Amino acid sequence: MDEQNINLKIIPSKEKLPQFIMAVAAALILFLVILTVSEIVGISNKIKEGRYIGQGSQYKDTISISGVGKVLAKPDIGQVDLSVISDATTVAAAQKDNTDKMNKITQAMKDLGVADEDLKTTNYSIYPRYQYTKGKSEIIGYEVSQTLEVKIRNLDKSGDILGKAALLGANQVGSLIFTFDDLEAIKSEARQKAVANAKQKAQDLAAGLGVTLGKIASFNESVSGEPVPIYASEGLGVGGGGGTPDIQTGQNEIQVNVMLSYEIY
Repeated sequence: MDEQNINLKIIPSKEKLPQFIMAVAAALILFLVILTVSEIVGISNKIKEGRYIGQGSQYKDTISISGVGKVLAKPDIGQVDLSVISDATTVAAAQKDNTDKMNKITQAMKDLGVADEDLKTTNYSIYPRYQYTKGKSEIIGYEVSQTLEVKIRNLDKSGDILGKAALLGANQVGSLIFTFDDLEAIKSEARQKAVANAKQKAQDLAAGLGVTLGKIASFNESVSGEPVPIYASEGLGVGGGGGTPDIQTGQNEIQVNVMLSYEIY
């Protein structure tokens, strides 16, 4: 039997053609509505998900605990400013007086064991001195000022250094400070004590509240007790060659305060 191609077409009758067209149109509209609703729901879900990204950690309960760490240590280095102020009727005369005195002071510092790298000139200035008469100003002289910053590593010689400087013409001595050659090491030790103190407090508080400590959420730190310069007006008692002062270095207290915030469960 020969193969034959059979094409089957379903053609509604003329009476039912309008109903057929309407059914197809209704089915197409229903499909489009379902597709649109599905897209809207998907977008809405993604927006909701986006709102909560990262909020799991952002809104966790936390407690904040402070801690204090103190280190009391004897300073191992000193620093002082030695100044010479000279007045004369001419610039040349004021400069000569100032230079002669400061050169002697600098050499004396070296003789007392201060290294070249621990001596630094921090100021050299020349100012005219005026006299005002009947609304007019007249230069009557000049002032030359020079400052030598001295770092003292052998603190036992602090008094000798200050006394010798005054004897040789230093008429302004100030900004005396006793500190640590490695201050950061002292701060680090105090910081470790402060953190340990805060952690112990946090553990005790968590036990009392019946909660569990999680990871640290934040950390803050402040440092106090760093050395403050002593100025001549505050009682250093040096000037005019009045002898060798008895300088007491004492001890410095470095304090670190920390604030730890823990997540709790």
